[in-house]
Amino acid sequence: MMHFLSSMEADRHIADADVLVDIAHVLMLNKQKINDRKVTRDILSALLEMHDEGIPEEAFDERFEDVHAGIESLLIESAGADTGGRMHMGRSRNDEVATCIRIKLREELLKQMVALMKVREVLIALAGKHTESAMPGFTHMQHAQPTTLAHHLLAYEQAFSRDFDRLNSAYARINLSPLGAAAFASTGYPIDRDYTASLLGFDGLVTNSMDAVATRDFALETLADLSIMMTNTSRLCEELIIWSTSFVKFVTLDDAFCSTSSIMPQKKNPDSAEIMRAKSASVFGAFTSALVTIKGLPMSYNRDLQELTPNIWRGMHDAKASLFLLSDMLASAEFDTKRMMDEAGKGFSTATELADTLVRSFGLPFRTAHNIVGRAVQKGSLSLAILEAAAHEVGPDISLKKKGLTQKKINEVLDVNYSIALRKAPGGPAPSATKQAIKDCKKKLGVDATITVKRLAHQARSRETLIIEARRMVA
Repeated sequence: MMHFLSSMEADRHIADADVLVDIAHVLMLNKQKINDRKVTRDILSALLEMHDEGIPEEAFDERFEDVHAGIESLLIESAGADTGGRMHMGRSRNDEVATCIRIKLREELLKQMVALMKVREVLIALAGKHTESAMPGFTHMQHAQPTTLAHHLLAYEQAFSRDFDRLNSAYARINLSPLGAAAFASTGYPIDRDYTASLLGFDGLVTNSMDAVATRDFALETLADLSIMMTNTSRLCEELIIWSTSFVKFVTLDDAFCSTSSIMPQKKNPDSAEIMRAKSASVFGAFTSALVTIKGLPMSYNRDLQELTPNIWRGMHDAKASLFLLSDMLASAEFDTKRMMDEAGKGFSTATELADTLVRSFGLPFRTAHNIVGRAVQKGSLSLAILEAAAHEVGPDISLKKKGLTQKKINEVLDVNYSIALRKAPGGPAPSATKQAIKDCKKKLGVDATITVKRLAHQARSRETLIIEARRMVA
């Protein structure tokens, strides 16, 4: 039963955070004169030793219900019951563990945001090299219209930029302190919740004490955001896998991210991309499990929440590991731009531009032009003669030759680069449009980097200030 109830394996993720929470709580007890100076010094001395030397392995023994109980037990052992037993005054494990989870999660979230920025940086750099690299664009996995590799890569950059925005928004809701809520009904001790929140680098409080210990919506939000991010990752990996096949040959992935077959020596398999594609399912599973764990829980704290926590760390780990590898895999990939260009004009991919030209230059209604070009495609040619025949079928009185259409004009319009260059509206594939998009993406990335650096610095300063204050108290 003790093994069944134990959360020790998951608690290893939050053990360091627990020591920080203990230190902040003890400093607050001293400030509010709930504990005297000597008790405060003795407790802090033991906690600082754990901070400096690491938490003893004994604290993770399954005879303790969780790491919080393990740390407190070791503290009582070293400082005595009369001293160590005073650390837990004015709080519960309910608000303690909720605080620890938020501290660890915000740390992991910032790492994930850094990983996202790295992927975006690589995509922007690659796009900058390929603003004029034509390739086929696809709908329904069929050749549709020509585009550029820069345009294609920037589509993923935009998706990952939104992923960053979602995590950035989630951070604001994660970085609120539940400490001081106690079991759920607060405490009769004259605690100072704002003080501990400040010491631990939180931006504010989860105000309602019942909500503070019962909610895990911040974890659900994070896992939901990571699930969307991994969907985008999986889609990109799917394309890289397809593009690396011998019958597409758009990209060659570096050997470091591939493997050979155990039986076929000629094989080069895109294993890293395939595993990343599968890791998305792991993150989805973590989110689903967490969601279902919470959906039927009444207020306030229930032990079920213990089973949710491992899903947080599993989802975070798989997402972060995937993103850091993805940036390296993309940066080392070699794109065959000649092969892409060869495919760009196939499948009558510039037929749309021909229809548009019949509208713009020769005054036909778009639907009429669409029908004429469509019939010509069915006949297997976009030559002037076939287009003229198709025009007579659509409308016996329509003559493209009389309107001034020439084979020279047709050939010009059907040119891949001509078609791409015309599509210069914001967000389009034209080199002029993608160059501007790259500038905009770089600017947004710079803003996001500033936000992330500031948050990392704030957390580092808060931790440093907390430990300095504890050392000053002991000294």
